[in-house]
Amino acid sequence: MRTPDARRARWSLAAGLLVLSPMCAEYLAGYDDSTGDPFVLVVSLMIFSPLYGAPALLIRETARRLGMRWPEILALAAAFGVLQAAVVDQSLFSEGYRDIPYWEEMIRPTYVEPLGLAAHTALAFVGGHAIWSFGAPIALIEALAPRLPESWPRTPSLSRTPWLRTPGLAVTAALYLAAASLVLRDHLRTEPDHASAAQIGGALAVAALLALLAFLPALRRRRCVPPGPAALPEPPGLPDPAVPPDRPVLPDPAVRPGPAAASRRPPRPIAVAAAGLVAGLGFDLLPSTWAGVAAAVALLTLTAAVAGRLARSPEWTGRHVAALAAGALTARTVVGFFVVPLGDVAPVAKYAHNVAFLTGAVLLGVLAMRRRGTTGPGG
Repeated sequence: MRTPDARRARWSLAAGLLVLSPMCAEYLAGYDDSTGDPFVLVVSLMIFSPLYGAPALLIRETARRLGMRWPEILALAAAFGVLQAAVVDQSLFSEGYRDIPYWEEMIRPTYVEPLGLAAHTALAFVGGHAIWSFGAPIALIEALAPRLPESWPRTPSLSRTPWLRTPGLAVTAALYLAAASLVLRDHLRTEPDHASAAQIGGALAVAALLALLAFLPALRRRRCVPPGPAALPEPPGLPDPAVPPDRPVLPDPAVRPGPAAASRRPPRPIAVAAAGLVAGLGFDLLPSTWAGVAAAVALLTLTAAVAGRLARSPEWTGRHVAALAAGALTARTVVGFFVVPLGDVAPVAKYAHNVAFLTGAVLLGVLAMRRRGTTGPGG
């Protein structure tokens, strides 16, 4: 089998994340008036790809450069989720966002007057961005990464190496800032509810705290890594590697073996996908009440605890991570069948949209779980 060109593969993976992330963020549930309109969905990616795909790519690149584990990746994703919902589109603080007819019903049961937000939408928006907009797309695109030649043993898979260099990161950040500025300007021009200075300041503080929780453990582990070995020669057929050969390569932080790690075998990826499906359905279908919020927090905590425990096993691989992500994406597409879109969307267009994205989520999950590049550690 011919070895793929590493540069082309990295760019393809980055482009895939730029496209998949906004589709997961905005299209899976089919809630908007663009549902079932292929032309509008494609054109909207001109804004949504920089708005969602660029942060997903920045999160992923930062994580792989610093050796972040998945809890830290999700914390960083949640920080971007706070920025998106509280600062960019300010939906978190709106009492009637876009005149959505069910908005009042969604926020009123858990509305916290001093903060000017609802606990239900805070969890749904921030958690939704962390899991569906950023985390799951990163996991699935990484699972599709091809393996590099065995002659380059320090970086056996593109899923564990950066895809962009400094110029690419700068362009990605610029695209995000431009898209976020456009969305914010449109919100300030068209929406009556604007976040106060105190709300913006509080949101920025929360985002900074989440980012700190993501960076500190990774930086602490990085300082504990001994100096790397002498530089390996540049592998043939892989020009312009993302990681310079004189830079020490950190050990894979994915597997955290515990005292009895070797005695625990994680379930098969298909079972993990089923668990992700159930957890995703539970998160999306719980009521917008305080009891629903408490149950959603408990569900997320339980899922994170179980996944974290299973990830300590040496037999937990990237296939399991991809399976969990695929289950969550599939859950969101299933929920979409029960969502009433905004505007005047024909039933045929709505259900064609739902079927197409359900099929796509399942096929993407199957492909990611079957890829050879996903056999390495993941966590």
